[in-house]
Amino acid sequence: MEAKNNVATGSSDLELVIERIFDAPRELVWKAWTEPEHLAQWWGPRGFTLPSCKVELRPGGAYRFHMRGPDGDDHWSQGVFREVVAPERIVMAGSWADADGNPTRPASVTTVTLEDHDGKTRLTLRQVIFESVTARDAHRGGWSSSLERLAEYLAAA
Repeated sequence: MEAKNNVATGSSDLELVIERIFDAPRELVWKAWTEPEHLAQWWGPRGFTLPSCKVELRPGGAYRFHMRGPDGDDHWSQGVFREVVAPERIVMAGSWADADGNPTRPASVTTVTLEDHDGKTRLTLRQVIFESVTARDAHRGGWSSSLERLAEYLAAA
């Protein structure tokens, strides 16, 4: 469907799907997505750091990420894990928030699926629903940069 003036005209306009093959075993990719010491090495677009990362990896468990941009601005995201199936699937519902934990944007649901692929790992990331096409596209840029950083981290691991 077509979007005009940043107004979504169909559900496909409000979802993001990214697929990527990583040259790493699925168990390592899983750890990179679920363990704070690994997340701190790659989470966020290039130039961002992750000063704080709290992960309660279980259905109903909370997460909260504090990212710092290259300009020094702080960004928080937080939410709840809806589904955790090691080492193949994570479903998180969450949103951007302020420093006090108050949501600042509508919530979305992100599903990360990991599959064995000829000794490598196929990652499929699906995030729904965005409030606008612009928000979806901004997340595409952020996720793409983050996944580049993940690939670099996995290559060095």
